[in-house]
Formats: sequence, structure tokens, C-alpha cells
Amino acid sequence: MSEPADPCALGDVISVLEAAYPPALAQDWDAVGLVCGDPAEPVSRVLVAVDAVAETVTEALDTGAQLLVTHHPLLLRGVHGVGADTPKGALLHRLIRGGVGLYTAHTNADSADPGVSDALAAALGLSVEGPLQPMPAEPLDKIVTFVPTGPSIRAVHEALSAAGAGEIGDYSHCSFATAGTGQFLPHEGANPAIGEVGRLERVAETRLEMVLPRHRRRAVVAALRAGHPYEEPAFDVLELAELPSHRGLGRVGSIAPEPLSTFTARVAAALPETAWGVRAAGDPDRMVARVAVCGGAGDSALSAAVAAGVDAYVTADLRHHPASEHLLAGGPALVDVAHWASEWPWCGQAAAVIDKALGGSVDTRVSTLRTDPWTISRRGTA
Repeated sequence: MSEPADPCALGDVISVLEAAYPPALAQDWDAVGLVCGDPAEPVSRVLVAVDAVAETVTEALDTGAQLLVTHHPLLLRGVHGVGADTPKGALLHRLIRGGVGLYTAHTNADSADPGVSDALAAALGLSVEGPLQPMPAEPLDKIVTFVPTGPSIRAVHEALSAAGAGEIGDYSHCSFATAGTGQFLPHEGANPAIGEVGRLERVAETRLEMVLPRHRRRAVVAALRAGHPYEEPAFDVLELAELPSHRGLGRVGSIAPEPLSTFTARVAAALPETAWGVRAAGDPDRMVARVAVCGGAGDSALSAAVAAGVDAYVTADLRHHPASEHLLAGGPALVDVAHWASEWPWCGQAAAVIDKALGGSVDTRVSTLRTDPWTISRRGTA
């Protein structure tokens, strides 16, 4: 018989979610993170949903969840109170009385790798190439210094590594070294580690190069000065060019070519049914092989879809005039889906993140309640 899993705290689940969806990726206008709940309280069941609404709060309480994780924030705009006599305040009071925490991952989940649009792309069967609108990678510097040949090289290398230099992906202590000759002339008042005042010195040295996160520049330079044997070490700090990362909004991917009409049916079959439905704009016979997707409202990325050279762009909340002007300019076909439906696949992704990290100690469930605000759809008979 296997040993029971150690109890899990709410804070443990938060740590897992914030590793997958770093809060620093959120837009500055957004409200993400823990809304209510005690990080020290135990958690055995988690419910993941798109929205924190009356229905999902009831579901969390009825299923015995101690944490409700949602994509959309309950308190996106600032409030001055959460009295139970207000709609949102009433939901918070129900959660708190029932011992259920509420945690939100919104635009940070949109830009994460993988994130909301990866889940949408996977639901549609796309092979993902990368972000539609990539975020820049973390700014990097390169430090170059010159160390006398001998044991000082290891000491300087260790000092720079400890300060944050030399980390590339899953590797640390990364560097490049080349041999050369250094030259210097100590003047009166100098206290040289090698050589004498007034005499030109030529010393066998090693050129040592290491990359570092730009925010670690001060610490790395301080470590160099402290660990280098020379009184005045020579060094360069170079700012490296900005590069795109695997994070960012939307995704670009590919499928086996098929007509737009068939692709639209694929989208409808892959996503939960809603009153909004799935609608497409473009020639039904247009072949679709390369596709851009963006979970949530994505008309701000229409120009990015054009620049990506895709055949179709799948997103939500497309408006009449931007869509019409986009097609008039010869842009890719458009497939418009319900906002809620485009983001619902992320719930499964977030649940899998928790399961993988905390499997055995937490029962994670995905809400299948349709919380899309549109509930009725009718077509004319003309």
C-alpha cells in the first residue's frame, strides 16, 4: 500500500501556477494573483474555470474545492469595498465563508509559454511554430575581462558565476576564454598585484567572456572587482541586441491544407458549443494551411496576422469595421468564436500544470459550465 501524499497548502498551488504563468508577464492594467484565501490553508481539491461567476462559485462549493482558479479577474477594476450587498462582493463573501480561495491568471497566462493560445492551438490540431506577437527575451549583457593566467582565472570565473553571469538555458558557468598578452604601466601611487611602479609590464592573460541578465549588471561588476587580482581590472560590458522569445500573445501554427469551410467546421467541432457559435469571413474554398490563433479578443493583432503570412486567423470578439477593412486589404480569412470558448481549453492546460507538479496530493477538476454571457441565438428565415 502506497504512503498517502503529503498535504498540500494553497500557497503550494500558487507557487506552481506562478512558475507556469509568471505574474510579471501580466499587463500593467491587469489584476492577477490571489484574490482571497490563506496561503497556509490546506488544499485537496481545485476547480479551474474561465470566469468567477455565481455558477462556478456554486460549483466550487458543491464539489468541496478549497481553491477556484480562473482566467478572468473578478476584480479587474479598482474597488473601494466588497460589501455583500454588491454582486462581486457577494461572490467573495460566499467564497470566504465556504473556505474557498480565488486565484486569477489572466494576461500573464495569455503571454506564457505554453499559455492560453497554445491550448487553443492544440484544440484545433495545429503544429505551433511560435508566438504571433513575440515578447522580447530578457535583456542580456556580455561582460569581457582579462585575467592573469593561473589560479586567478578559476576564482574570477566562480565569482562571476555566483553573481549571476554565465547562465544560458539549463546551463550555468558558461564562458569562453582565449589566451593573449596584457600590457600596463603602473604609475606613482598604484599598488600593482603584478609588476613595479614605473616599469612597463607584459603579462600572459586570458580573455574571459560571459553573458548575464541585464538586471544583474551591478552585482556582476561588483563581483568582478572583488574577485579580480588586479587593483584596476580591465573589463567591457556590452549590451546584446534584443531578441524575440517564445512568450507573447497568440500563436502561429500549421495543419494539412483544407478549405476554409472545412477548417471552420474543425474549429466548431473543437470548441464548446455557444450561442455565439463560429463564423468565418472569406472565400469558403480558400485553402488554409498556416493559421494564427489568439485566445480572447484579438482584433488588435490583425496586422500581426497579416505580417505572419497566415491563411486564416482564429480569435474572438471581432468587430464589423476592423474585420471588413482587414478583408478589403486582402488579409487572411477570419474565424470568429465566442470569447469564453476560445479560452476554455486553457482550463485543461492549467489543471494539467497543477496535476504534474502536485499529482497525488490535489484533485484538480475543470468546470464544464458554459459561462459565456450570450445564451440565446436565432437566425432569420429570409
